[in-house]
Amino acid sequence: MPYLWEKDQWPNFRWDEAQLSKLLATVSHEQGRLQGKMEALGFDLRNEAHLRTLTEDVVKSSEIEGEHLDPDQVRSSIARRLGMDIAGLVPADRDVEGVVEMMLDATEKFDEPLTEERLHSWHAALFPTGRSGMARIVAGAWRDDHNGPMQVISGPIGREKIHYEAPPAERIVDEMARFLAWFADPEDKHPLLVAALAHLWFVTIHPFDDGNGRIARAIADMALARSEKTRQRFYSMSSQIKTERKDYYHILEWTQKGDMDVTRWQEWFLGCLQRAIEGSAKTLDAVMVKAWFWNRFAKEPLNHRQIKVMNKLLDGFEGKLTSSKWARIAKCSQDTASRDIKDLIERGALKKDSGGGRSTSYSIVEQ
Repeated sequence: MPYLWEKDQWPNFRWDEAQLSKLLATVSHEQGRLQGKMEALGFDLRNEAHLRTLTEDVVKSSEIEGEHLDPDQVRSSIARRLGMDIAGLVPADRDVEGVVEMMLDATEKFDEPLTEERLHSWHAALFPTGRSGMARIVAGAWRDDHNGPMQVISGPIGREKIHYEAPPAERIVDEMARFLAWFADPEDKHPLLVAALAHLWFVTIHPFDDGNGRIARAIADMALARSEKTRQRFYSMSSQIKTERKDYYHILEWTQKGDMDVTRWQEWFLGCLQRAIEGSAKTLDAVMVKAWFWNRFAKEPLNHRQIKVMNKLLDGFEGKLTSSKWARIAKCSQDTASRDIKDLIERGALKKDSGGGRSTSYSIVEQ
């Protein structure tokens, strides 16, 4: 079965406007409501929400591709680049800095032209060593297919399943020129549909040796930022796509093997976007809890260990907080960790979680 790029009508995408109209109106409304809600917050709270969202977006976009970045490094890299003064900054590896650089360039400079040179810079930033894992790749340039056609494959050697084969390398220059010209002037297409189509179109061309998924999601985020005319992000499409990863790959593969009617892809993308916006409520709640906590303890100072661990907990601690984890994070003895925790329980900042088992865990007492 031929792929989209092999069809005679390529790249004349089409979709059913009537079928999408209700969902499109709903998502646009929710997008506007979220912006209004965030604008009502103070400057510091908006910045904290922006930092949280970008951190999650970078981490989850990499996780979709099976790459796990240290959230503390990502958060620190973003905060430094945004000029934010936060506690617990740590050095970031080159690969972390590269992903952050790409994402911030896409969203902070959404109103600047997307060019071949800019895309090559993003790709070079993603692969600063010129390697993807153990394999050497062409970084900062279009793929050349010297190892054969670009294919998306799964399964063990000898029993591989080909999910997709991209256009041959000799077509990339022309294909990308056409894509970039459309992205610069998508005519009267709705901005949210532009974001969805840009994502699909770019991954269809698959112009790089690796990193195509992450760059496609950065391009979609850039289009979404254009639709909102704001450099601050308060929801994460990548985080929602990570949650729906199986459906994401299924709809991509199904669309690639269909005809030029991409209504179903547009519908899935809009639905995913709606769920991402709904998920932003968790980010806002976490920001408000953090603000409340530190406002309260501004007059009841904590020791440096308590500040370090509580910041980590308030910034989205992975798993359960136990006294042994406290000791490891704060670099102190188990007895000292227990005293620190006991003090915070007595002051109404922490509580013992129900259950227990082999080790007691603790969580923040919210308002």
